[in-house]
Amino acid sequence: MFTLSVVVPATNRPPTLPQCTTAIGRSAARAEVVIVEHPAHLSASAARNAGARRATGDVLVFVDADVEVHPDALTRIREAFAARPGLTAVFGSYDDAPSAAGVVSAFRNLLHHHVHQNAAGSAETFWSGLGAVRRDAFLAVGGFDGDRFPHPSVEDIDLGARLLARGARIVCDPAIQGTHLKAWTVRNMLFTDFARRGVPWVAMQLRSGRSSTALNLGWRHRGSAAACAVGLVALLAGRPAIAVGPVLALLALNHDFYTLLARRRGPREAALGVALHALHHLTAVASVPAGVLAYAGERSRAAVTR
Repeated sequence: MFTLSVVVPATNRPPTLPQCTTAIGRSAARAEVVIVEHPAHLSASAARNAGARRATGDVLVFVDADVEVHPDALTRIREAFAARPGLTAVFGSYDDAPSAAGVVSAFRNLLHHHVHQNAAGSAETFWSGLGAVRRDAFLAVGGFDGDRFPHPSVEDIDLGARLLARGARIVCDPAIQGTHLKAWTVRNMLFTDFARRGVPWVAMQLRSGRSSTALNLGWRHRGSAAACAVGLVALLAGRPAIAVGPVLALLALNHDFYTLLARRRGPREAALGVALHALHHLTAVASVPAGVLAYAGERSRAAVTR
């Protein structure tokens, strides 16, 4: 038998923390709970690392402070490790019932749910919203890179890549679920997609010298991004008839997701979701040249300091 330690970074005093901790307390599985609220200057990465050092469990379960874990989530994590003796890490998914009101919040949270639900099995990444990793493996790779990622970004993807480089076995188990409490706006969605995820993710792939098809970097998502880019160029060129093809391609490639939106939120919000999805993909396209420039700047700074 092994023990679980749940680590919750909360140095930014999130208003959702009581809901998060109450949900953990309702869990069917026993676990040590480590909430990191001090010092206030710690980033999410540094707070998780501090919690990991304080934790005594064999497995660290990272839960974001804006996530309400399902009552069986910790039990499912324990069962995942028990069923796979060689497992290093496992992560789950948001559920399909986000609590935040509004079209953008529903779209964004359901998109994340849909991506993880279709990524079950072996993974080459990690997710710290609701993910667990063996404590010894986590400490062996140095935990989250708080220096490179002083803000919430792709620090969990970076951790997964470093674990994988050491031969780790990582699994996505979509049955491990939690409700996301975060409210999204178009503005913070675009900022997150571009500055916090897209650009650093492109730079990270260039740094590693390998391209990833994990989660929303899969070929369906790349095809959707290409379709959106072609459609936008056609519209800007005053050729709306040409844009029809890319729109139909986007609808065909993402039929399952739009069906989910319609089922959970109705046809009107599903239609708005298509437009938000196109905006999401166009932001990803814009992240590529920006990420290349960020990586080039990183290389130049490194050359100067040699």
